[in-house]
Amino acid sequence: MKESFFAAVYDPFLWLGEQRGMRARRAALLSEAKGRVLEIGAGTGLNLRHYSSEVSELILTEPVEAMYKRLRQRAAGRPEVVVRQTPGHDLPAQDGSVDTVVSTLVLCTVAEVEPVLAEIARVLRPGGRFLFCEHVLAKDSKRARTQRRVAPYWMKFAGGCYPDRDTASALAERFDITRMEDERWHGMPSWVRPLITGAASARECVAHPWHTRVTPTGHG
Repeated sequence: MKESFFAAVYDPFLWLGEQRGMRARRAALLSEAKGRVLEIGAGTGLNLRHYSSEVSELILTEPVEAMYKRLRQRAAGRPEVVVRQTPGHDLPAQDGSVDTVVSTLVLCTVAEVEPVLAEIARVLRPGGRFLFCEHVLAKDSKRARTQRRVAPYWMKFAGGCYPDRDTASALAERFDITRMEDERWHGMPSWVRPLITGAASARECVAHPWHTRVTPTGHG
């Protein structure tokens, strides 16, 4: 599916799921975001409305050009928001400089999860929090088989989304999990309904010299 078309239909496609619980789930999760916040894969900006006054600075990253343009439009007029077109494996923040990292329905779309998780760990300050809501591989073997069977077709339709990714295990390997709750994404196809939401802290900070940079300010 072409990126421009996918960006145009993204919000309408998610509308039913938002009405049947995802919007409330976003609000509950993002009420915990505080201080300097970095959101990876912010898409068209569906999380924007849910950030509170506890957020002093908000950095939104989105690699896809068509999504990025819509994100900038949605963030216009909010001086505390920085928008950057960059992938999750190359985040625009110095080591240990972010209080909260947010990922909602993002880790299913990246080519490789581990480099993104390493970047999240790198930018989080000691004691910082990683807030996540991701659809994942089902624990039930029958549903998991359906996810794997559908995956090649769904990825072509849904912008490279992997419906059968074991994100829960990847998170547990990289982070100290504060909480992880199993939920259901109602209003969406069955193969993307299994969800995990929760919070974690970095177990270690993976720093690379080429990632140290001056954090940009202003809109991209």
